[in-house]
Amino acid sequence: MLTGAIGNVLIGLLTSCLSGLAVWLWHRGKHGRDFRIRARVIGARPGDTCLIVMNNKYDAPGSTHHHDVQAMIETAVLARGLNCEVEVVRSDDFQGSNENKPEFCIGGPLSGSNVRSAGHIAHSLPGVSFAPFDHPVHPLAIRAGSEHYGWDRGNDEYALIAKFTVPGGIRPVILIGGQSALGNHAAAYYLRSSYRHIARVVSSTERFCLLVKIRSIRTYGIHGAELERDITSVAFSTPN
Repeated sequence: MLTGAIGNVLIGLLTSCLSGLAVWLWHRGKHGRDFRIRARVIGARPGDTCLIVMNNKYDAPGSTHHHDVQAMIETAVLARGLNCEVEVVRSDDFQGSNENKPEFCIGGPLSGSNVRSAGHIAHSLPGVSFAPFDHPVHPLAIRAGSEHYGWDRGNDEYALIAKFTVPGGIRPVILIGGQSALGNHAAAYYLRSSYRHIARVVSSTERFCLLVKIRSIRTYGIHGAELERDITSVAFSTPN
């Protein structure tokens, strides 16, 4: 009886060890898959230095909105999660190619908020534009092809997440441009939290342009961000 009891205990211990090993291997495999997906979507590899190009607060050169700082933190967390270093520069102080450094460019192109975003959009996203605040019909709307996506302050907003390569660049640029600082923050949050969904919906992780909608802002804040449309084919096409 004693031998049988000891045998049962040993069998139980062995079963527990095998179950624990299986769970550990599953988590390790899942972590590895997630890491590879993130790296593919962001275009960064361990050991890279990621540039974060910061914008100015709307109509306030030299200052940064709280939500833009939060957007910077979201992208820095993404980079550090891929074992990358982070370098933060101001858009007013940075010209030229990102060369071998993956770049996060934060902020929209209007009123000098991010002059680098304005240049990126004009050069690489000819099918997209931002209407100025004083536009008589579509203030701050994002135009993609013939469609306009309006700004309803405090309720619903839109933002772009685009990935592309610029002249002289070996590594990609990821542009995060919203209709407001909150939109920038929400888009950066969406990129960090939904990279798996992005990998599933885009036809290629090498180049894409997504329109994100931030719904019911007064209720959900940045957490209301969700994918509205994949506008890749429109964004990279020159309008007629």
